[in-house]
Amino acid sequence: MADVLFTNVRIFDGGGETPFTGDVLVSGNRISRVVKTAYGQRTPPIAGATVIDGAGAFLMPGMVEAHTHFSWNDQPTLDSIQRMPPEEHILWCAQVAKTYLDMGWTSCVGAATAKPRLDVVIRNAINDGTIVGPRYLAASQEITVPGGLGDTTAPHLPQHEFAFGAIVSGGEEMRRCVRMFAKYGVDTLKINLSGESITGMPSEMSQFTEDEIAVCVDEAKRWGKRVAAHARSTWSIKQCIKRGIEVIYHASFADEEALDLLEAHKFEHFVAPGLAWLINTVHHASAWGLTPDVTRKMGYHRELEAAIESMKAMRRRGIRILPGGDYGFAWTPHGTNAKDLETFVKVLGMSTMEALLSATAWGGPMMRMGKVLGYIREGYLADILLVDGDPLADITVLQDKKRILAVMKDGEFHRAPPLRQGAAVRHGAPATINRWAA
Repeated sequence: MADVLFTNVRIFDGGGETPFTGDVLVSGNRISRVVKTAYGQRTPPIAGATVIDGAGAFLMPGMVEAHTHFSWNDQPTLDSIQRMPPEEHILWCAQVAKTYLDMGWTSCVGAATAKPRLDVVIRNAINDGTIVGPRYLAASQEITVPGGLGDTTAPHLPQHEFAFGAIVSGGEEMRRCVRMFAKYGVDTLKINLSGESITGMPSEMSQFTEDEIAVCVDEAKRWGKRVAAHARSTWSIKQCIKRGIEVIYHASFADEEALDLLEAHKFEHFVAPGLAWLINTVHHASAWGLTPDVTRKMGYHRELEAAIESMKAMRRRGIRILPGGDYGFAWTPHGTNAKDLETFVKVLGMSTMEALLSATAWGGPMMRMGKVLGYIREGYLADILLVDGDPLADITVLQDKKRILAVMKDGEFHRAPPLRQGAAVRHGAPATINRWAA
């Protein structure tokens, strides 16, 4: 792949400092040089390099989505997601993977899949170039218990192989389940430690025994796999910390003890609250029968209030909160993921800088690539976005595909900047991109 020189750009490098004007040279799949320059100053052409004059556009690391369900097919129920035929389902996943990359999510962490091998197949197809998509960590199905969240079997049709989740009862069934998913090649085991009110099991309930959880974590670590948990209830959050479950999804009902434990182990855990699910279920799901009266009776209004307070408390304590809002249901459609960053700012009180860091610098460790991903720095992988506008002034620009002028992953353009000619313009005006081979 040819060298690419981004020149005359405002660089947000992921370090938390004010962006600076400069140039970035990409050689192969790595960033080989980052140089501060005066506005309008040009770096001498580099032989053989493609030069991108950003005309003051905003250059930042690619974003990381921490709670991804490629196989959720924008439907309103677990059954309608799981029962999509496998042939159509894999095509759906491929389409969604491209959508995420289109929107600047160059890395995604799988949070569960609807069929045992969907995530693994999609990850492998991305890695070998069969399909286009972000860097991806593949997840298992949601592991649950009989009657728990994800058990969609009917009494007259109790075939577990047709359920949304992988159903286990007792330690040895859990061990067998973990080994099966390890055999399939997942990166992450997902366990449903708490309920979900829409399914009939309240979010504050927890469904596993401590022995079952211990076996899951022990066996996963034996196979070198990560464990992530659907953990809304107070007890389930504490179990994540006690058992060393690295990724905590939701964490809505965090009491003071849970917050103290998380703070004491804040570099060992990531929290992706999935606030988009709660907000949209409460306020924007009436078309699917989930009116405010219905969702209030389910307990979602109270949970949303609790989740916001929990996340505000976690933010004050320096616990890492990452974007990923359970996208892929009918009222949380794929492609709207950057709404999370706006929610972090307007609802949780994060600065726009914190919100950007949650999607970039903090995403590197979430992907287990903390030393090579999430920054615009020399030696880091060239996952780069060029943005028309300033997300630090208006975080919502990242929700507009047209404002994401270019998406580079691993040193290759997924979407190259527009092939337009014209004079450079000052920052704040619509960016005009000059692109030519030097």
